[in-house]
Amino acid sequence: MNKAKILKRRLGNPKPFLSVAWNTDDTRNQDSVNPNLKWKDINWKKVEKYVFKLQKLIYRASSRGKIRKMRKYQRLLTKSYYARLLAVRRVTQENQGKKTAGVDGIKNLPPMQRFNLVNLLSSRYLKASPTRRVWIPKPGKDEKRPLGIPTMYDRALQALVKLGMEPEWEARFEPNSYGFRPGRSTHDAIAAIFNSIRYKPKYVLDADISRCFDRINHDALLGKIGKTPYRRLIKQWLKSGVFDNNQFLDTVEGTPQGGVISPLLANIALDGIEECLNNFAETLPGRKRENKKALSIIRYADDFVILHKDIKIVLQAKTVIQEWLNQVGLELKPEKTKIAHTLQEYEGKQPGFDFLGFTIRQWKVESTEQGFKTLIKPSSKSIKTHYRKMADICDKYKTAPTQALIAKLNPIIKGWANYFSNVVSKEVFSKIDNLLWTRIWRWVSRRHPNKSAKWVKKKYFPQCKGTRNWLLNDGEYILNRHDDVPIIRHIKVKGNKSPYDGDWTYWSSRIGKHPGVRKEVTTLLKQQKGKCAHCGLTFRPTDLIEVDHIVPWSKGGENTYKNKQLLHRHCHDSKTAKDLTAVNHV
Repeated sequence: MNKAKILKRRLGNPKPFLSVAWNTDDTRNQDSVNPNLKWKDINWKKVEKYVFKLQKLIYRASSRGKIRKMRKYQRLLTKSYYARLLAVRRVTQENQGKKTAGVDGIKNLPPMQRFNLVNLLSSRYLKASPTRRVWIPKPGKDEKRPLGIPTMYDRALQALVKLGMEPEWEARFEPNSYGFRPGRSTHDAIAAIFNSIRYKPKYVLDADISRCFDRINHDALLGKIGKTPYRRLIKQWLKSGVFDNNQFLDTVEGTPQGGVISPLLANIALDGIEECLNNFAETLPGRKRENKKALSIIRYADDFVILHKDIKIVLQAKTVIQEWLNQVGLELKPEKTKIAHTLQEYEGKQPGFDFLGFTIRQWKVESTEQGFKTLIKPSSKSIKTHYRKMADICDKYKTAPTQALIAKLNPIIKGWANYFSNVVSKEVFSKIDNLLWTRIWRWVSRRHPNKSAKWVKKKYFPQCKGTRNWLLNDGEYILNRHDDVPIIRHIKVKGNKSPYDGDWTYWSSRIGKHPGVRKEVTTLLKQQKGKCAHCGLTFRPTDLIEVDHIVPWSKGGENTYKNKQLLHRHCHDSKTAKDLTAVNHV
Protein backbone atom coordinates (compact mmCIF):
# COMPACT_ATOMS: atom_id res chain seq x y z
CA MET A 1 0.00 0.00 0.00
CA ASN A 2 1.51 3.38 -1.02
CA LYS A 3 2.08 6.22 1.43
CA ALA A 4 -0.89 8.25 0.13
CA LYS A 5 -3.37 5.44 0.90
CA ILE A 6 -1.81 4.83 4.31
CA LEU A 7 -2.12 8.53 5.12
CA LYS A 8 -5.73 8.64 3.84
CA ARG A 9 -6.67 5.72 6.07
CA ARG A 10 -4.83 7.34 8.98
CA LEU A 11 -6.69 10.63 8.55
CA GLY A 12 -10.06 9.01 7.98
CA ASN A 13 -13.00 11.35 7.48
CA PRO A 14 -11.61 14.91 7.22
CA LYS A 15 -14.54 16.20 9.32
CA PRO A 16 -15.08 13.34 11.79
CA PHE A 17 -16.84 15.25 14.52
CA LEU A 18 -19.46 16.97 12.38
CA SER A 19 -21.60 13.83 12.25
CA VAL A 20 -21.07 12.61 15.83
CA ALA A 21 -24.35 12.34 17.72
CA TRP A 22 -24.91 14.02 21.08
CA ASN A 23 -23.89 11.73 23.88
CA THR A 24 -26.55 11.92 26.59
CA ASP A 25 -24.93 9.11 28.59
CA ASP A 26 -22.21 11.40 29.92
CA THR A 27 -22.91 11.65 33.64
CA ARG A 28 -20.13 14.10 34.40
CA ASN A 29 -21.42 17.61 35.12
CA GLN A 30 -24.94 16.40 34.31
CA ASP A 31 -26.54 19.81 34.63
CA SER A 32 -24.58 21.01 31.60
CA VAL A 33 -25.35 18.00 29.40
CA ASN A 34 -28.66 19.11 27.92
CA PRO A 35 -29.53 18.06 24.35
CA ASN A 36 -31.56 21.26 23.88
CA LEU A 37 -28.80 23.55 25.16
CA LYS A 38 -27.49 26.24 22.80
CA TRP A 39 -23.90 27.42 22.81
CA LYS A 40 -24.79 30.99 23.73
CA ASP A 41 -26.87 29.75 26.70
CA ILE A 42 -23.99 27.92 28.42
CA ASN A 43 -23.32 29.15 31.95
CA TRP A 44 -19.70 30.10 31.30
CA LYS A 45 -19.28 31.55 34.76
CA LYS A 46 -19.93 28.12 36.25
CA VAL A 47 -17.65 26.48 33.69
CA GLU A 48 -14.76 28.89 34.38
CA LYS A 49 -15.09 28.55 38.16
CA TYR A 50 -15.09 24.75 38.07
CA VAL A 51 -12.08 24.51 35.75
CA PHE A 52 -10.07 27.13 37.62
CA LYS A 53 -10.77 25.39 40.92
CA LEU A 54 -9.15 22.23 39.57
CA GLN A 55 -6.28 24.22 38.06
CA LYS A 56 -5.59 25.88 41.40
CA LEU A 57 -5.55 22.47 43.09
CA ILE A 58 -3.08 21.21 40.46
CA TYR A 59 -0.88 24.28 41.01
CA ARG A 60 -0.84 23.87 44.79
CA ALA A 61 -0.15 20.13 44.64
CA SER A 62 2.71 20.70 42.19
CA SER A 63 4.26 23.51 44.25
CA ARG A 64 4.14 21.31 47.38
CA GLY A 65 5.59 18.26 45.60
CA LYS A 66 2.43 16.14 46.00
CA ILE A 67 2.75 14.40 42.64
CA ARG A 68 0.12 11.67 43.13
CA LYS A 69 -2.52 14.16 44.18
CA MET A 70 -1.60 16.41 41.25
CA ARG A 71 -1.98 13.55 38.73
CA LYS A 72 -5.38 12.73 40.23
CA TYR A 73 -6.58 16.31 39.70
CA GLN A 74 -5.18 16.34 36.14
CA ARG A 75 -7.08 13.19 35.21
CA LEU A 76 -10.23 14.63 36.75
CA LEU A 77 -9.85 17.85 34.74
CA THR A 78 -9.24 16.00 31.48
CA LYS A 79 -12.43 13.95 31.90
CA SER A 80 -14.48 16.98 32.94
CA TYR A 81 -17.19 18.06 30.55
CA TYR A 82 -16.69 21.67 31.67
CA ALA A 83 -12.99 21.53 30.75
CA ARG A 84 -13.86 20.18 27.30
CA LEU A 85 -16.33 23.03 26.78
CA LEU A 86 -13.69 25.56 27.74
CA ALA A 87 -11.04 23.98 25.48
CA VAL A 88 -13.37 24.04 22.47
CA ARG A 89 -14.36 27.63 23.16
CA ARG A 90 -10.73 28.71 23.18
CA VAL A 91 -9.88 27.21 19.78
CA THR A 92 -13.16 27.94 17.97
CA GLN A 93 -14.35 31.22 19.48
CA GLU A 94 -11.42 33.02 21.08
CA ASN A 95 -8.57 32.02 18.75
CA GLN A 96 -7.33 35.04 16.79
CA GLY A 97 -5.67 32.96 14.05
CA LYS A 98 -8.61 30.75 13.12
CA LYS A 99 -8.40 31.62 9.42
CA THR A 100 -5.83 28.89 8.78
CA ALA A 101 -6.96 25.27 8.47
CA GLY A 102 -5.04 22.06 9.12
CA VAL A 103 -5.14 18.98 6.92
CA ASP A 104 -8.85 18.57 7.78
CA GLY A 105 -9.66 21.79 5.89
CA ILE A 106 -11.68 23.21 8.79
CA LYS A 107 -11.05 26.85 9.75
CA ASN A 108 -13.84 27.36 12.29
CA LEU A 109 -17.05 25.78 13.55
CA PRO A 110 -20.61 27.08 13.92
CA PRO A 111 -21.91 27.08 17.53
CA MET A 112 -23.98 23.89 17.35
CA GLN A 113 -21.18 21.89 15.73
CA ARG A 114 -18.91 22.84 18.61
CA PHE A 115 -20.94 20.53 20.83
CA ASN A 116 -19.99 17.59 18.60
CA LEU A 117 -16.33 18.45 19.03
CA VAL A 118 -16.81 18.70 22.80
CA ASN A 119 -18.41 15.28 22.75
CA LEU A 120 -15.55 13.82 20.73
CA LEU A 121 -12.97 14.88 23.36
CA SER A 122 -13.67 11.80 25.44
CA SER A 123 -11.28 9.32 27.04
CA ARG A 124 -10.86 7.37 23.78
CA TYR A 125 -8.83 9.88 21.82
CA LEU A 126 -8.42 9.70 18.05
CA LYS A 127 -4.91 9.18 16.74
CA ALA A 128 -3.05 12.45 16.12
CA SER A 129 -3.17 13.70 12.52
CA PRO A 130 -0.19 15.25 10.71
CA THR A 131 0.13 19.03 10.85
CA ARG A 132 -0.13 21.20 7.75
CA ARG A 133 3.01 23.23 7.12
CA VAL A 134 2.52 26.89 6.28
CA TRP A 135 5.44 29.21 5.57
CA ILE A 136 5.19 32.81 6.79
CA PRO A 137 7.77 35.60 6.25
CA LYS A 138 9.94 36.71 9.16
CA PRO A 139 9.56 40.43 9.94
CA GLY A 140 12.17 42.47 8.06
CA LYS A 141 13.82 39.39 6.52
CA ASP A 142 13.69 37.45 3.26
CA GLU A 143 13.64 34.06 4.96
CA LYS A 144 10.43 32.36 6.10
CA ARG A 145 9.35 30.63 9.30
CA PRO A 146 7.56 27.22 9.16
CA LEU A 147 4.28 26.88 11.05
CA GLY A 148 2.61 23.53 11.75
CA ILE A 149 -1.20 23.88 11.81
CA PRO A 150 -2.96 20.97 13.58
CA THR A 151 -6.47 19.77 12.77
CA MET A 152 -9.40 21.29 14.65
CA TYR A 153 -9.74 18.14 16.76
CA ASP A 154 -6.03 18.15 17.70
CA ARG A 155 -6.17 21.86 18.50
CA ALA A 156 -9.07 21.33 20.90
CA LEU A 157 -7.38 18.32 22.51
CA GLN A 158 -4.13 20.27 22.91
CA ALA A 159 -6.08 23.10 24.57
CA LEU A 160 -7.61 20.54 26.95
CA VAL A 161 -4.19 19.09 27.81
CA LYS A 162 -2.78 22.58 28.29
CA LEU A 163 -5.50 23.34 30.86
CA GLY A 164 -4.07 20.54 33.00
CA MET A 165 -0.35 20.86 32.26
CA GLU A 166 0.14 24.61 32.53
CA PRO A 167 -0.70 24.92 36.27
CA GLU A 168 1.69 22.04 37.03
CA TRP A 169 4.60 23.70 35.25
CA GLU A 170 3.77 27.24 36.36
CA ALA A 171 4.56 26.01 39.86
CA ARG A 172 7.90 24.63 38.66
CA PHE A 173 9.18 27.13 36.08
CA GLU A 174 12.17 29.27 36.97
CA PRO A 175 11.48 32.87 38.06
CA ASN A 176 13.49 34.56 35.28
CA SER A 177 11.56 32.92 32.44
CA TYR A 178 9.07 35.37 30.88
CA GLY A 179 8.08 34.19 27.39
CA PHE A 180 4.78 32.38 26.64
CA ARG A 181 3.71 32.39 30.27
CA PRO A 182 0.44 33.77 31.69
CA GLY A 183 0.83 37.05 33.56
CA ARG A 184 4.37 37.67 32.21
CA SER A 185 5.52 39.84 29.33
CA THR A 186 8.49 41.38 27.54
CA HIS A 187 8.23 44.36 29.89
CA ASP A 188 8.82 42.10 32.89
CA ALA A 189 11.97 40.76 31.23
CA ILE A 190 13.22 44.30 30.52
CA ALA A 191 12.50 45.32 34.12
CA ALA A 192 14.48 42.29 35.34
CA ILE A 193 17.47 43.39 33.24
CA PHE A 194 17.21 46.93 34.62
CA ASN A 195 17.20 45.58 38.20
CA SER A 196 20.29 43.50 37.44
CA ILE A 197 22.41 46.39 36.15
CA ARG A 198 20.97 49.45 37.92
CA TYR A 199 23.74 49.54 40.57
CA LYS A 200 26.71 48.10 38.65
CA PRO A 201 27.75 48.03 34.95
CA LYS A 202 28.09 44.52 33.56
CA TYR A 203 29.14 42.53 30.56
CA VAL A 204 26.26 40.92 28.73
CA LEU A 205 25.99 37.81 26.59
CA ASP A 206 23.06 38.44 24.25
CA ALA A 207 22.23 34.96 22.93
CA ASP A 208 19.68 33.39 20.61
CA ILE A 209 18.93 29.67 20.31
CA SER A 210 19.07 28.44 16.73
CA ARG A 211 15.72 27.07 15.45
CA CYS A 212 14.55 26.27 18.96
CA PHE A 213 11.10 24.92 18.09
CA ASP A 214 12.39 22.84 15.18
CA ARG A 215 15.30 21.08 16.93
CA ILE A 216 14.09 20.13 20.41
CA ASN A 217 15.09 16.53 21.15
CA HIS A 218 11.94 14.43 21.63
CA ASP A 219 13.47 11.98 24.11
CA ALA A 220 14.89 14.77 26.26
CA LEU A 221 11.54 16.57 26.27
CA LEU A 222 9.54 13.44 27.14
CA GLY A 223 12.06 12.67 29.87
CA LYS A 224 11.38 16.07 31.46
CA ILE A 225 7.63 15.62 31.21
CA GLY A 226 7.85 12.32 33.08
CA LYS A 227 4.96 9.97 33.82
CA THR A 228 2.18 12.46 33.22
CA PRO A 229 -1.34 11.38 32.11
CA TYR A 230 -0.67 13.34 28.90
CA ARG A 231 2.60 11.65 27.93
CA ARG A 232 1.09 9.39 25.25
CA LEU A 233 -0.78 12.26 23.61
CA ILE A 234 2.26 14.53 23.60
CA LYS A 235 4.40 11.81 22.05
CA GLN A 236 1.77 11.36 19.31
CA TRP A 237 1.78 15.08 18.51
CA LEU A 238 5.57 15.16 18.39
CA LYS A 239 5.74 12.14 16.07
CA SER A 240 2.61 12.85 13.96
CA GLY A 241 4.51 14.11 10.92
CA VAL A 242 3.84 17.08 8.66
CA PHE A 243 2.24 17.75 5.27
CA ASP A 244 4.36 20.16 3.21
CA ASN A 245 3.17 20.81 -0.37
CA ASN A 246 1.12 17.58 -0.34
CA GLN A 247 4.18 15.60 0.71
CA PHE A 248 4.22 13.71 4.01
CA LEU A 249 7.37 14.09 6.12
CA ASP A 250 8.23 12.35 9.39
CA THR A 251 9.08 14.52 12.39
CA VAL A 252 12.10 13.17 14.27
CA GLU A 253 12.78 16.34 16.29
CA GLY A 254 11.18 19.62 17.28
CA THR A 255 7.67 20.71 18.19
CA PRO A 256 5.63 22.46 15.48
CA GLN A 257 5.17 26.22 15.77
CA GLY A 258 1.47 26.90 15.45
CA GLY A 259 0.30 24.21 17.85
CA VAL A 260 -1.67 25.29 20.92
CA ILE A 261 0.64 23.42 23.29
CA SER A 262 3.95 24.06 21.47
CA PRO A 263 5.00 27.21 23.45
CA LEU A 264 4.43 25.32 26.72
CA LEU A 265 6.50 22.36 25.48
CA ALA A 266 9.32 24.71 24.41
CA ASN A 267 9.37 26.29 27.88
CA ILE A 268 9.47 22.82 29.46
CA ALA A 269 12.41 21.87 27.24
CA LEU A 270 14.33 25.02 28.26
CA ASP A 271 13.42 24.82 31.93
CA GLY A 272 16.55 24.18 34.00
CA ILE A 273 18.85 26.60 32.17
CA GLU A 274 18.77 29.00 35.13
CA GLU A 275 19.48 26.18 37.58
CA CYS A 276 22.43 25.14 35.44
CA LEU A 277 23.84 28.66 35.64
CA ASN A 278 23.30 28.79 39.41
CA ASN A 279 25.19 25.51 39.82
CA PHE A 280 28.04 27.00 37.80
CA ALA A 281 28.03 30.14 39.99
CA GLU A 282 28.41 27.99 43.12
CA THR A 283 31.69 26.61 41.78
CA LEU A 284 33.23 30.10 41.53
CA PRO A 285 35.57 31.43 44.27
CA GLY A 286 33.82 33.33 47.05
CA ARG A 287 30.47 33.04 48.76
CA LYS A 288 27.92 30.95 46.88
CA ARG A 289 24.99 33.22 47.62
CA GLU A 290 26.77 36.35 46.38
CA ASN A 291 28.06 34.56 43.28
CA LYS A 292 24.54 33.40 42.37
CA LYS A 293 23.18 36.91 42.85
CA ALA A 294 25.95 38.49 40.74
CA LEU A 295 25.39 36.16 37.76
CA SER A 296 21.99 36.73 36.15
CA ILE A 297 20.11 35.11 33.28
CA ILE A 298 16.88 36.54 31.88
CA ARG A 299 15.09 34.44 29.27
CA TYR A 300 12.19 35.26 26.99
CA ALA A 301 11.29 32.13 24.98
CA ASP A 302 14.44 31.26 22.97
CA ASP A 303 16.17 34.64 23.54
CA PHE A 304 18.17 35.21 26.71
CA VAL A 305 20.89 37.40 28.21
CA ILE A 306 23.56 36.55 30.79
CA LEU A 307 24.92 39.42 32.91
CA HIS A 308 28.05 39.63 35.07
CA LYS A 309 30.73 42.22 35.85
CA ASP A 310 33.61 39.87 34.84
CA ILE A 311 34.05 39.05 31.14
CA LYS A 312 35.86 35.77 31.95
CA ILE A 313 32.87 34.47 33.90
CA VAL A 314 30.52 35.50 31.06
CA LEU A 315 32.62 33.51 28.57
CA GLN A 316 32.69 30.50 30.89
CA ALA A 317 28.93 30.76 31.37
CA LYS A 318 28.50 30.72 27.58
CA THR A 319 30.35 27.40 27.38
CA VAL A 320 28.33 25.94 30.27
CA ILE A 321 25.01 26.97 28.66
CA GLN A 322 26.04 25.57 25.28
CA GLU A 323 26.85 22.19 26.87
CA TRP A 324 23.46 22.22 28.63
CA LEU A 325 21.63 23.05 25.38
CA ASN A 326 23.34 20.15 23.61
CA GLN A 327 21.52 17.78 25.99
CA VAL A 328 18.16 18.88 24.57
CA GLY A 329 19.35 18.98 20.96
CA LEU A 330 19.83 22.76 20.74
CA GLU A 331 22.68 25.16 20.07
CA LEU A 332 23.37 28.89 20.10
CA LYS A 333 23.02 30.85 16.87
CA PRO A 334 26.53 32.31 16.22
CA GLU A 335 25.42 35.33 14.15
CA LYS A 336 22.92 36.41 16.84
CA THR A 337 25.05 35.63 19.90
CA LYS A 338 27.06 38.70 20.91
CA ILE A 339 28.99 40.03 23.90
CA ALA A 340 28.87 43.69 24.90
CA HIS A 341 29.26 45.94 27.93
CA THR A 342 26.49 48.14 29.28
CA LEU A 343 28.75 51.18 29.93
CA GLN A 344 32.03 50.82 28.01
CA GLU A 345 33.15 49.81 24.55
CA TYR A 346 34.04 46.14 24.12
CA GLU A 347 36.21 45.01 21.20
CA GLY A 348 35.31 48.14 19.24
CA LYS A 349 31.57 47.76 19.82
CA GLN A 350 29.46 50.56 21.21
CA PRO A 351 28.15 50.14 24.78
CA GLY A 352 24.71 48.64 25.28
CA PHE A 353 22.68 45.96 23.53
CA ASP A 354 19.27 45.38 21.94
CA PHE A 355 16.76 42.98 23.46
CA LEU A 356 13.07 42.45 22.59
CA GLY A 357 12.90 45.70 20.62
CA PHE A 358 14.57 47.83 23.33
CA THR A 359 18.07 49.34 23.48
CA ILE A 360 19.59 49.01 26.96
CA ARG A 361 22.62 51.17 27.67
CA GLN A 362 24.34 53.03 30.49
CA TRP A 363 25.82 56.54 30.23
CA LYS A 364 28.55 58.15 32.34
CA VAL A 365 27.02 60.84 34.55
CA GLU A 366 29.18 62.37 37.29
CA SER A 367 26.23 63.87 39.16
CA THR A 368 24.88 60.46 40.17
CA GLU A 369 26.17 58.41 43.08
CA GLN A 370 27.12 55.45 40.88
CA GLY A 371 28.71 57.63 38.19
CA PHE A 372 26.41 56.37 35.45
CA LYS A 373 22.76 56.30 34.43
CA THR A 374 20.82 53.41 32.89
CA LEU A 375 18.55 54.37 29.98
CA ILE A 376 16.25 51.99 28.12
CA LYS A 377 14.81 53.24 24.82
CA PRO A 378 13.15 51.83 21.69
CA SER A 379 15.83 50.31 19.45
CA SER A 380 16.74 51.98 16.17
CA LYS A 381 15.52 48.87 14.33
CA SER A 382 12.11 49.13 16.01
CA ILE A 383 11.88 52.84 15.13
CA LYS A 384 12.78 52.27 11.47
CA THR A 385 10.35 49.34 11.12
CA HIS A 386 7.54 51.35 12.70
CA TYR A 387 8.11 54.43 10.55
CA ARG A 388 8.40 52.32 7.40
CA LYS A 389 5.05 50.71 8.22
CA MET A 390 3.33 54.09 8.59
CA ALA A 391 4.98 55.44 5.42
CA ASP A 392 3.84 52.41 3.42
CA ILE A 393 0.26 52.99 4.55
CA CYS A 394 0.45 56.64 3.44
CA ASP A 395 1.71 55.49 0.03
CA LYS A 396 -0.94 52.79 -0.24
CA TYR A 397 -3.83 55.11 0.69
CA LYS A 398 -2.95 57.95 -1.71
CA THR A 399 -6.50 58.47 -2.93
CA ALA A 400 -8.37 57.22 0.14
CA PRO A 401 -10.53 59.54 2.26
CA THR A 402 -8.86 61.21 5.23
CA GLN A 403 -11.00 59.17 7.61
CA ALA A 404 -9.76 55.89 6.08
CA LEU A 405 -6.09 56.89 6.49
CA ILE A 406 -6.64 57.96 10.10
CA ALA A 407 -8.50 54.70 10.88
CA LYS A 408 -5.55 52.72 9.50
CA LEU A 409 -2.77 54.70 11.22
CA ASN A 410 -4.29 55.23 14.69
CA PRO A 411 -4.18 51.58 15.89
CA ILE A 412 -0.56 51.27 14.71
CA ILE A 413 0.48 54.51 16.47
CA LYS A 414 -1.38 53.60 19.67
CA GLY A 415 -0.06 50.05 19.80
CA TRP A 416 3.59 50.98 19.19
CA ALA A 417 3.55 53.95 21.57
CA ASN A 418 1.85 51.94 24.32
CA TYR A 419 4.42 49.14 23.98
CA PHE A 420 7.31 51.59 24.61
CA SER A 421 5.44 53.80 27.10
CA ASN A 422 7.26 52.33 30.13
CA VAL A 423 10.80 53.35 29.10
CA VAL A 424 12.62 56.57 28.15
CA SER A 425 10.69 57.24 24.93
CA LYS A 426 9.51 60.88 25.01
CA GLU A 427 12.26 62.18 22.69
CA VAL A 428 11.79 59.22 20.35
CA PHE A 429 8.03 59.84 20.23
CA SER A 430 8.58 63.52 19.32
CA LYS A 431 11.09 62.56 16.62
CA ILE A 432 8.70 60.06 15.03
CA ASP A 433 5.86 62.61 15.18
CA ASN A 434 8.03 65.08 13.27
CA LEU A 435 8.82 62.46 10.63
CA LEU A 436 5.15 61.53 10.42
CA TRP A 437 4.21 65.20 9.96
CA THR A 438 6.54 65.40 6.94
CA ARG A 439 4.99 62.27 5.47
CA ILE A 440 1.42 63.49 6.11
CA TRP A 441 2.14 66.89 4.56
CA ARG A 442 3.50 65.13 1.48
CA TRP A 443 0.31 63.03 1.41
CA VAL A 444 -2.06 66.04 1.45
CA SER A 445 0.08 68.16 -0.94
CA ARG A 446 0.13 65.38 -3.51
CA ARG A 447 -3.68 65.26 -3.46
CA HIS A 448 -3.95 68.99 -4.24
CA PRO A 449 -0.92 70.05 -6.29
CA ASN A 450 -2.60 73.27 -7.51
CA LYS A 451 -3.75 74.50 -4.10
CA SER A 452 -1.85 76.81 -1.76
CA ALA A 453 -0.35 75.66 1.51
CA LYS A 454 -2.80 77.89 3.37
CA TRP A 455 -5.79 76.20 1.70
CA VAL A 456 -4.38 72.71 2.40
CA LYS A 457 -3.77 73.57 6.05
CA LYS A 458 -7.29 74.92 6.50
CA LYS A 459 -8.84 71.80 4.95
CA TYR A 460 -6.77 69.05 6.58
CA PHE A 461 -5.39 70.68 9.74
CA PRO A 462 -8.22 72.82 11.20
CA GLN A 463 -7.81 74.28 14.67
CA CYS A 464 -8.84 71.76 17.35
CA LYS A 465 -9.25 72.40 21.06
CA GLY A 466 -6.69 70.61 23.20
CA THR A 467 -4.68 69.40 20.20
CA ARG A 468 -1.84 70.78 18.10
CA ASN A 469 -2.48 72.56 14.84
CA TRP A 470 -0.78 70.08 12.55
CA LEU A 471 -2.90 67.09 13.60
CA LEU A 472 -4.60 65.54 10.60
CA ASN A 473 -8.36 65.48 11.07
CA ASP A 474 -11.56 65.60 9.08
CA GLY A 475 -13.65 67.36 11.70
CA GLU A 476 -14.69 64.11 13.40
CA TYR A 477 -11.64 61.80 13.42
CA ILE A 478 -8.20 62.99 14.57
CA LEU A 479 -4.84 61.35 13.93
CA ASN A 480 -3.14 60.29 17.18
CA ARG A 481 0.29 61.49 18.19
CA HIS A 482 2.96 59.32 19.78
CA ASP A 483 3.98 61.90 22.38
CA ASP A 484 0.43 62.16 23.72
CA VAL A 485 0.99 58.76 25.35
CA PRO A 486 2.23 59.23 28.94
CA ILE A 487 5.42 57.53 30.14
CA ILE A 488 4.62 55.26 33.09
CA ARG A 489 7.19 52.81 34.50
CA HIS A 490 6.15 49.16 34.45
CA ILE A 491 6.25 47.24 37.74
CA LYS A 492 7.88 43.85 37.33
CA VAL A 493 5.93 40.74 38.29
CA LYS A 494 6.90 39.37 41.69
CA GLY A 495 9.25 36.36 41.76
CA ASN A 496 7.34 33.15 41.10
CA LYS A 497 3.84 34.65 41.20
CA SER A 498 1.34 32.89 38.94
CA PRO A 499 -2.30 33.56 37.96
CA TYR A 500 -3.07 30.05 39.25
CA ASP A 501 -2.23 31.02 42.84
CA GLY A 502 -5.68 32.60 43.23
CA ASP A 503 -4.43 36.04 44.31
CA TRP A 504 -7.15 37.98 42.48
CA THR A 505 -6.31 41.32 44.10
CA TYR A 506 -2.73 41.20 42.79
CA TRP A 507 -3.50 40.02 39.26
CA SER A 508 -6.56 42.18 38.60
CA SER A 509 -4.58 45.28 39.62
CA ARG A 510 -1.77 44.40 37.18
CA ILE A 511 -4.04 44.07 34.12
CA GLY A 512 -4.88 47.78 34.08
CA LYS A 513 -1.23 48.80 34.59
CA HIS A 514 0.21 46.84 31.67
CA PRO A 515 1.87 49.08 29.03
CA GLY A 516 -0.14 47.50 26.21
CA VAL A 517 -3.52 48.33 27.77
CA ARG A 518 -5.38 51.34 26.36
CA LYS A 519 -6.40 54.20 28.65
CA GLU A 520 -10.04 53.44 27.85
CA VAL A 521 -9.66 49.87 29.11
CA THR A 522 -7.77 51.00 32.23
CA THR A 523 -10.52 53.47 33.13
CA LEU A 524 -13.27 50.90 32.65
CA LEU A 525 -11.34 48.32 34.68
CA LYS A 526 -11.27 50.71 37.62
CA GLN A 527 -14.99 51.42 37.28
CA GLN A 528 -15.85 47.71 37.15
CA LYS A 529 -13.32 46.78 39.88
CA GLY A 530 -11.58 44.35 37.52
CA LYS A 531 -14.70 42.25 36.83
CA CYS A 532 -16.61 41.38 33.66
CA ALA A 533 -19.90 43.31 33.52
CA HIS A 534 -21.69 40.29 32.01
CA CYS A 535 -20.60 37.23 34.01
CA GLY A 536 -19.15 38.97 37.08
CA LEU A 537 -15.87 37.00 37.07
CA THR A 538 -12.61 38.79 37.82
CA PHE A 539 -10.51 39.28 34.68
CA ARG A 540 -7.36 37.15 34.51
CA PRO A 541 -4.14 38.01 32.61
CA THR A 542 -4.94 35.37 29.96
CA ASP A 543 -8.52 36.58 29.34
CA LEU A 544 -9.47 38.30 26.09
CA ILE A 545 -11.13 41.58 27.06
CA GLU A 546 -13.28 43.67 24.70
CA VAL A 547 -15.07 47.03 24.99
CA ASP A 548 -18.84 46.83 24.53
CA HIS A 549 -21.46 49.55 24.07
CA ILE A 550 -24.23 49.00 26.62
CA VAL A 551 -26.77 50.59 24.28
CA PRO A 552 -25.65 49.48 20.77
CA TRP A 553 -24.87 52.05 18.09
CA SER A 554 -27.70 50.53 16.05
CA LYS A 555 -30.07 51.77 18.76
CA GLY A 556 -28.51 55.22 19.04
CA GLY A 557 -26.01 54.47 21.81
CA GLU A 558 -23.33 57.10 22.47
CA ASN A 559 -19.57 56.61 22.31
CA THR A 560 -19.00 57.68 25.93
CA TYR A 561 -17.66 56.00 29.07
CA LYS A 562 -21.16 55.92 30.53
CA ASN A 563 -22.26 53.74 27.61
CA LYS A 564 -19.21 51.41 27.64
CA GLN A 565 -18.32 48.30 29.59
CA LEU A 566 -15.64 45.60 29.53
CA LEU A 567 -16.61 42.03 28.73
CA HIS A 568 -14.87 38.73 28.03
CA ARG A 569 -14.83 38.01 24.31
CA HIS A 570 -17.28 35.13 24.68
CA CYS A 571 -19.51 37.26 26.93
CA HIS A 572 -19.37 40.00 24.29
CA ASP A 573 -20.46 37.51 21.62
CA SER A 574 -23.43 36.41 23.76
CA LYS A 575 -24.48 39.99 24.50
CA THR A 576 -24.21 40.99 20.82
CA ALA A 577 -26.34 38.00 19.79
CA LYS A 578 -29.03 39.06 22.26
CA ASP A 579 -28.91 42.66 21.00
CA LEU A 580 -29.34 41.49 17.40
CA THR A 581 -32.23 39.22 18.40
CA ALA A 582 -33.95 42.12 20.16
CA VAL A 583 -33.51 44.37 17.08
CA ASN A 584 -34.94 41.68 14.76
CA HIS A 585 -37.98 41.21 17.01
CA VAL A 586 -38.65 44.93 16.95
